[in-house]
Amino acid sequence: MGSRFGRWIADRWVMGVALLVLGYLFLPIAVVIGLSFNRPSARNTYDFNEFTLDNWRNPCATSDMCDAVVRSAQIGFIATVVSTVLGTLMAFALVRHRFRGRAAINMLIFLPMATPELVMGTSLLSLFVAAQVPLGFWTIVIAHVMFCVSFVVVTVKARLAGMDRRLEEAAMDLYASEWQTFRRITLPLVLPGIVAAALLAFSLSFDDFIITNFNSATTVTFPMWVWGAAGRSIPPQVNVIGTAMFAIALLLVGASSLRGRRARRAALAVPVAAGRPAKRRS
Repeated sequence: MGSRFGRWIADRWVMGVALLVLGYLFLPIAVVIGLSFNRPSARNTYDFNEFTLDNWRNPCATSDMCDAVVRSAQIGFIATVVSTVLGTLMAFALVRHRFRGRAAINMLIFLPMATPELVMGTSLLSLFVAAQVPLGFWTIVIAHVMFCVSFVVVTVKARLAGMDRRLEEAAMDLYASEWQTFRRITLPLVLPGIVAAALLAFSLSFDDFIITNFNSATTVTFPMWVWGAAGRSIPPQVNVIGTAMFAIALLLVGASSLRGRRARRAALAVPVAAGRPAKRRS
């Protein structure tokens, strides 16, 4: 009996530790979700006092908070689109092509990820001031693109490196053109990685504070509004915004994973439906 229990523990202890770590990571998210349905007993308190849906019925506690949320969403959307396009193209170039300076570019890509945000924020501020660029909305966008591109490149590169190139070769053998192969084989297989990179870029842009604070001037984003409100009282609607963002990201990741699974099954079942029938080879 003891040996059987010991084998059961030995077979499952890794899974148990993984579940504990995941529970520890998701505990703050659970607290935020709970606080979004809470009516605090007083200002500057975060105790679970009373369940309420008023926070969700009126997510905009103040008009300036909603303005900050919309502004952060606009900046995040623009930075995500630009960084995803640039990062995806760079990832394809680094994985699929060999050229002089490739190793140096790979190293340079990691620099924005390894550089402290304080250093990057002050460096960008010095650059904008020296170039006499007025600080505001677009300087924040440029700054966010600067550090989001690296995360996109790393994420898409990992997806490309794990993709089976024989599927593309099979499509070309069946007389598919390069564009048909890319549209029907490569893009559906890489799309989950691109979507994951875009979600990561948007999350990094939406909640960035340090770099934004250096390059924003009078433009107020949602993290900066929360920081300014912390000295007075943070309304519970802030937790509503956080819960909604988490739910939207979860739905997008689930939809992308489901689409990627279906695309992989379709690619494995039928490598490509070419525009003309395959010729018989002798």
